[in-house]
Amino acid sequence: MVLMTKPNMADADGFYAKLLASHRGLTEAQSQALNARLVLILANHVGDGATLDAALALARDGA
Repeated sequence: MVLMTKPNMADADGFYAKLLASHRGLTEAQSQALNARLVLILANHVGDGATLDAALALARDGA
């Protein structure tokens, strides 16, 4: 599975601003929990195991 890695959102900057705002006022632990919940929600939406495996590998390689 090849993932799209080029920009694919109409308003990436707007989403990033909303993402940062969603973390405002949270402790580090709360912020990490929010990120984990967001990842699980989006993974559930994607649903395809091969796509999720490729995303995990891509994220891990980029770390």
